Amino acid sequence: MHVCVTGGAGFIGSHVASALLDQGHTVHVIDDLSTGRRRNVPAEATLFEQDIRSEAAGGLIAKHEYELLVHHAAQMDVRKSVDDPGFDADVNIRGLLNLMEAGVEHGLQKVVFASTGGAIYGEPAYTPQDLDHPLQPVSPYGVAKLAAEKYLQYYRQEYGVETVSLRYANVYGPRQNPHGEAGVVAIFARELLTGGQPVIYGDGEQTRDYVYVRDVVRANLAALSYEGSGVFNVGTTRETSVNELFETMRDLSDRTVPEEHAPAKPGEQQRSMLGVEQSRQALGWEPQVSLEEGLRHTVDWFRDNLS
Repeated sequence: MHVCVTGGAGFIGSHVASALLDQGHTVHVIDDLSTGRRRNVPAEATLFEQDIRSEAAGGLIAKHEYELLVHHAAQMDVRKSVDDPGFDADVNIRGLLNLMEAGVEHGLQKVVFASTGGAIYGEPAYTPQDLDHPLQPVSPYGVAKLAAEKYLQYYRQEYGVETVSLRYANVYGPRQNPHGEAGVVAIFARELLTGGQPVIYGDGEQTRDYVYVRDVVRANLAALSYEGSGVFNVGTTRETSVNELFETMRDLSDRTVPEEHAPAKPGEQQRSMLGVEQSRQALGWEPQVSLEEGLRHTVDWFRDNLS
């Protein structure tokens, strides 16, 4: 297929682009490189440095008539969405609409969308949070991702474009950007391996479901093969506190630094753990990489690549 991967210079998108190339697809990447890195883009892919909100990006969708859009470009920082909800919506909603309006007029057949698990469900009414769980986002980021899912449902109903939304848990792994607020695993790895002091916001008992990027790539490939449309969770059904995460990564990095805490950040929820039974049944997907194995691979990669 002729595939466009937005955000393909970023952490998850670049891994997905590589996997699609390995399957024999022709891959184009749209990325404005605001957070992505040119070196992440596979050599066999074609990079277009464009903002997904721009007329030029829509023009690329129209010109190349992609059959498949894998949409990972996003404003992904929950805290930034709280500080500037308008910017978050501009990127995460208007950016998607810009691409979809061009795509439906020029042969787009399917969209695989990187949504969010924890942020879209909000604080759990029960765990694990499955697809029947109430949708109660507590941040503008979660609200925008939910709106994007609903827009994709509209394009399926109105234009027949198949859409699969993947609600990611907290994704971690090699290539994750350690310079910013997103990605606690990457931030901890940077601090621990460069002699810094990781900071835990709040009491550290807040939990997340951490899923390794290799498993996320497998979910994208399963979504591509899936006949039809749907929404699916991509997680591990394991709850890990930030304190536990810090202790494990501290051991892997051979550091003896103490825990250091700072006040909790607004817009963050306390718990998140995703149920994946529907993903197992419909996509034939389930996580394969344990947290311990994934963190070991991640710390090793950062040890080799941090400068």
